[in-house]
Amino acid sequence: MLTIIEAGSAIDVDARVEGGRVLLSPEALHDALGWELHDGTLCNDTMCVPIPAGSSLASGGPLDLAEVAAVLDRPLALDPDERAAYLGASARERADALASLQAPDFTLPDLAGRSHTLSEHRGKKVLLVVWASW
Repeated sequence: MLTIIEAGSAIDVDARVEGGRVLLSPEALHDALGWELHDGTLCNDTMCVPIPAGSSLASGGPLDLAEVAAVLDRPLALDPDERAAYLGASARERADALASLQAPDFTLPDLAGRSHTLSEHRGKKVLLVVWASW
């Protein structure tokens, strides 16, 4: 088993770790991320992405998670020893989020323990004070 974290949720899938590579079956890829192979493309419910010529994804064998991430233009943080992977947002998604000039929604407690969500304050001026120990 391997844990894949994507879009804030963790999914456990059957996977093999060989030489630092994570290999998934096509079924495990679909169950975990919603992508499947179709005639030289990776497809989900809304789009298809062409697989580059010479890619091992088209070979019909196990799918290398790092190669899937590269085809989808998504960063991958992988710890094969811990059997965990994090699949980030694509450069296009990050650029769109930055261009929107809207901070992502989050919820944090105040000093009294009451939760506050950023979306509650949309349309108002908000001052965020951030501190980190590092």
